[in-house]
Amino acid sequence: MNRRLWEIDALRGLMLVLMTLTHLPTRYADPLGQPFGYVSAAEGFVLLSGYMAGMVYTARERRDGEAVMREAFLRRALKIYACQAALLLFLFTVIALIGVLARQDAITNLISFYFEQPVTAFFSGLLLIYSPPLLDILPLYVVFMVLSPLLLLLHGLQHGWRGILALSVLLWLLAQFDLGRAVYDLSVALTGLPVPFPQTGAFEMFGWQFLWVMGLWMGSVQSASRDPAPLVFPPWLVRTAVVIGVVGLVWRHAVGQLPFPGDDGLNLMFDKWHLGPLRVINLFALLVLTLHFGPRVAARLPRLRVLETLGAASLPVFCAHLVLALLLLAVAGDAGTPRAAWIDALILVGCFAVLYAVAWTSGELDRRTAAMRRQLRSQAADAALSVAVRARAGGRR
Repeated sequence: MNRRLWEIDALRGLMLVLMTLTHLPTRYADPLGQPFGYVSAAEGFVLLSGYMAGMVYTARERRDGEAVMREAFLRRALKIYACQAALLLFLFTVIALIGVLARQDAITNLISFYFEQPVTAFFSGLLLIYSPPLLDILPLYVVFMVLSPLLLLLHGLQHGWRGILALSVLLWLLAQFDLGRAVYDLSVALTGLPVPFPQTGAFEMFGWQFLWVMGLWMGSVQSASRDPAPLVFPPWLVRTAVVIGVVGLVWRHAVGQLPFPGDDGLNLMFDKWHLGPLRVINLFALLVLTLHFGPRVAARLPRLRVLETLGAASLPVFCAHLVLALLLLAVAGDAGTPRAAWIDALILVGCFAVLYAVAWTSGELDRRTAAMRRQLRSQAADAALSVAVRARAGGRR
């Protein structure tokens, strides 16, 4: 599929905007975090990324074969890994130096393990074991991209998705009972892993794989269907989703980021890092509403080209927003640092201007690279035709 889906790009751009608002250390991070209920932009971004991977790479497999599809997945995984390695090096050098010189607790606390054991932190970070805060989502993407060809080829495209989805749900359920911690403890017992469990990343991989697999399934089915029928939900499901969505929205802004202040047990039901069950319900309600009402809304609203530009360059923009967030933490401190409201507003404006410039530049580079490749292919085809013509002419002589 060569045609970009502008709706998906716009949604991914929106997710990037929300993540940036949450990660930049300003007074607006808390009130603008999880704006639609007890669901963050990260859940939507992972689901959308899985959907795009399933759709694009299934089409690649249909068109060019399994080997080409596997190679494309691997290239993307290596590109994401390179981004993670570059971000780690930036954090361990530039940001760490600024944090030490400025005596900035926001940085020294963020990478305390690195300051305690720099060699272990460096190499375990490159092995995607040590994942500092803010840099703990790209390792998930690397693992998901490496495993996705296996899911698509061995099962999804050959034997259907029921078994994969059932296993994914089971792993998500076990994640609610700390499957990740159990795997970590076993790894420590077998290898003597020196990285403390809290330093391996906040995201419970066995829980979050559920969103990726769901997106991969939806995208693959969409791509494999020659003439996909429009998705129609029963009225009772739409009404239920409306109720859940409205309750989640009001609850979030009336109570705050924690749905049950002071009750850790109940908050686990909405836990972001384990992808708690009530959080999944809230997310699926918003998904139903988006799929049901989204096409009609999109048909009536003007296209938001800014969001499309950001979403089309999602990886460079994601990395750039992390660089900006780390720099601001090192220079200006965390969101609790007293600053005038206009300064925080100026920070947001400046950062989003930088992100748009990164997205636009990335898009221009992609377009020029694609044009150059087309030109090279055309020249190669012309050269091959010329050789064939000369060979025929020589044969006639």
